Amino acid sequence: MLLGLLDAQVSIAGHPILWREIVGNGFGLASAIGGMRRVVWAWPVGIIGNALLFTVFLGGAFHTPQALDLYGQAGRQLLFIAVSVYGWSQWLRTSRARKTAVLPRWASTKERIAMIAVMVVGTAAFAQLFGYLGSYGKWADAWIFTGSLLATFGMARGITEFWLIWIGVDVVGVPLLFCAGFYPSAFLYLVYAAFVAWGFVVWLRIQKANGTSKISA
Repeated sequence: MLLGLLDAQVSIAGHPILWREIVGNGFGLASAIGGMRRVVWAWPVGIIGNALLFTVFLGGAFHTPQALDLYGQAGRQLLFIAVSVYGWSQWLRTSRARKTAVLPRWASTKERIAMIAVMVVGTAAFAQLFGYLGSYGKWADAWIFTGSLLATFGMARGITEFWLIWIGVDVVGVPLLFCAGFYPSAFLYLVYAAFVAWGFVVWLRIQKANGTSKISA
């Protein structure tokens, strides 16, 4: 029965689509909404979606209709799970202390420098690794992997810039996923792009209301 659920498909415009890709992305969108609302349940919901999407992006191993391996996309699901456990514990601890899961703030100057360094070095290093493994679209895959890690960590820390990093991931992710044939994921990236812009504005308003709109050193 489990194998049947994993292999279940629906045809959209003549293209076979796995239900687990649709459901996994649904959980991802629910997690993003929870993140904008700063509620703790965003993390466990996201973990479920990550687990499903991990099997989707290893198309060669799990025999998806695309039969393509996107190692960056698959690998980031595992990192999402690891960082989500950290974020979950952080938001739980904070919510118990002050009745809110996280207080949005700008990254400090040191944090911004560190994030830029990770973006450049991480993307270059993972592009070489993914190219060696035979990943489809190694440079795009590497940026999506690195940017997603930074954005998830930023969300866990309450850093408002994580919304902007997500927009950068979406800009690269949409064309990559369309070209690779992962249509539900590509469509959801388009939805994410509009949603994260909204989330960014929401967190800015929270910052102004709480007096955390200044950048620290």
